[in-house]
Amino acid sequence: MSRWAVKTGLLGVGFFIAFCCNAQEQSSVEKAREALTKQDEDADSAKQLEEVFQAAEKSYSLLKQGKMSLNYSFDYSYFGDQRLVIEIQNGSPRNFDVTPSAQHTFTNSFTFDYGLLDNLTVSSRVPLVAKYDSQDELSATEFGDISFTGRWQPFSYVPGKPSYTIFTTFKSKTGVSPYEIDVGRQLSTGSGYYSFSLGGSFSKVLDPVVVFSSLSYTHPLKETGLNQVRGGAVLTGVDSGPSISFSAGFSYSLSYDVSLSISTQLGYTSESTIYFQSGPDTKVQDQLSSLMNFTLGLRVSETKIINTSMGFGLTEDSPDVSFGVSLPINISGLKEE
Repeated sequence: MSRWAVKTGLLGVGFFIAFCCNAQEQSSVEKAREALTKQDEDADSAKQLEEVFQAAEKSYSLLKQGKMSLNYSFDYSYFGDQRLVIEIQNGSPRNFDVTPSAQHTFTNSFTFDYGLLDNLTVSSRVPLVAKYDSQDELSATEFGDISFTGRWQPFSYVPGKPSYTIFTTFKSKTGVSPYEIDVGRQLSTGSGYYSFSLGGSFSKVLDPVVVFSSLSYTHPLKETGLNQVRGGAVLTGVDSGPSISFSAGFSYSLSYDVSLSISTQLGYTSESTIYFQSGPDTKVQDQLSSLMNFTLGLRVSETKIINTSMGFGLTEDSPDVSFGVSLPINISGLKEE
């Protein structure tokens, strides 16, 4: 299994971690608004501050029952690496080749949220992925892995206390699988396997700062029945290792229209097993990824806030650089009142 294929799946997990760790409860943001706004005549500014907090933290807050929202986001990431290609003959490695790899990934995604109950929101995310390998001059544009998420707030909000959310996610393998392509001539846009995630997050207002953190566990399902040629051997199955993700950060209001957020994300993936037709099975060592993110929320109109984020990889298994932009889409019938 080539290293960039493993990293592609890890990137998907890494981006999934960025979505879950920034989830904030609307009630917490409302408390921040009250703490920073002391006069009745400032009500309009306070509402703007609340929206800035929500947008800067990608706060897909729990919606009221029956309410809907639609959000668009664009993300870019760059991987620069040295790729190791191994030729296997009669079950033994015979030839090694190290080649540079430089991949650019552009992801356009739409996230739809619906409030089943006041404390239960379900959502779906549909990504369109474009990839370009500047070293091998390869490109691909296809759908990525569509995911479905449920978020539940078990306790009602109490002023001065943290807010808690439990979330679960199912991720499909709708993207182009890295285990079903011609490795030397094609690029993948998905992880290549189904996975389930379970986790929890919390947020707390410490005037004028909102702190937050998240912890999640992801379990991928084993893939069998593959028939991919890799380095002279035939790949028949992949058993990706489970992963644990942690994130923490804070958001600070610079003004009623601008906020700044800083967060760090850490992900650990246990070793995976690659199955070949002629054997022997190959173990892929565990991996550690870490990102540092900076997000700026900026109001550009009365009803729209644009969020821009910049991230930097802190470990070898992380993207070198990532950049993102997100904003709500107001459609008649979907806009939350």
